[in-house]
Amino acid sequence: MAQERKAEINRKTNETDIKISLHIGSLDSADEQKIDINTGIGFLDHMYHALAKHGKWSLSLVCKGDLHIDDHHTAEDTAIALGMAFKQALGEPRGIKRFGHAYCPLDEALSRAVVDISGRPYATVDLGLKRERIGTLSCEMIPHVLQSFITAAGITVHVDVLRGDNDHHRAESAFKALAVAIREAVSRTGSNDVPSTKGVL
Repeated sequence: MAQERKAEINRKTNETDIKISLHIGSLDSADEQKIDINTGIGFLDHMYHALAKHGKWSLSLVCKGDLHIDDHHTAEDTAIALGMAFKQALGEPRGIKRFGHAYCPLDEALSRAVVDISGRPYATVDLGLKRERIGTLSCEMIPHVLQSFITAAGITVHVDVLRGDNDHHRAESAFKALAVAIREAVSRTGSNDVPSTKGVL
């Protein structure tokens, strides 16, 4: 029986207090998905919910942050903590596909994500957002959230919004594409092989 991929992260700083419980599901998992997110930033909650829903994760993420200052610390720190939880839950990357890619549309917007569970953090994120903010989340923080998650997770990801006029649609399609690409990359192959010519990742 395959080991369950779960993690719990508690990360407290002078700026944020974060608690995360993550269960990475699988394509054939029959477990009921449970998602509960509260960062105090509505659109950020919406993006994390999309990531968890389409990545087939059960995720509880609660953050108490210094939102009286701005959204930066909460957005950045939750992304770092979520990346740490993902890396911990996945464990040694054996018996997984390693690579994944996805195109996800949302109305007129279309995004592409390509993922390598490489053990090497590298992020290329091009969302082309034009607005100053969506809800109470600064648009400059949206790619930074993705970059912070990717770096903390120790994976290589390229995310590009290929077209779209509405920034809400552009951002959401990007998170959905990332979710589906990650879901493919971490899906189990049935072997115990490390998917690398090096023998380690």
